[in-house]
Amino acid sequence: MPTKPLITAALFAAAGAAAGQVIYIPLGPFKMFPVQHFINVLSAVWLGPGWAVLTAFAISLLRNLFGTGSLIAFPGSMIGACLAGLLYHKTKKAGWAAVGEAFGTGVIGALAAYPVAKLLYGLDAAATYFILPFTLSTASGSVLAYTVLKAFHPVRRRFKADER
Repeated sequence: MPTKPLITAALFAAAGAAAGQVIYIPLGPFKMFPVQHFINVLSAVWLGPGWAVLTAFAISLLRNLFGTGSLIAFPGSMIGACLAGLLYHKTKKAGWAAVGEAFGTGVIGALAAYPVAKLLYGLDAAATYFILPFTLSTASGSVLAYTVLKAFHPVRRRFKADER
């Protein structure tokens, strides 16, 4: 197993879990965690889809263990990270990674979270209930990640070159 991606994923997971303790935006009964989506895009671009999904899983797990997350964070974050990684892998464009994260979490992940919320929390709402809050949360983190990736483009290239 390669060491650099493992260490990078672990650092991303630790940063995401720690940030979840202090950086969130209350939105009615929800809390938006833009750092999760920021890290999903960065890990998708720098590490690839598999590592991005593992990082998203680790952040969701740690946030749940710390009491700052909920079980609906798993499908949303992991689907968004996967789609971000796949789109970046296919296009090599950071913008598509951000779009993949936003659509993967905001729409597909929100729809996938509904059965979890219905089964575990007894949610009695429409299947589209999570789309707005998930989309608002992922949009802010995805835009921030895209901005950072564009600003540090040479660093990203050098990071990728170190992998070889």
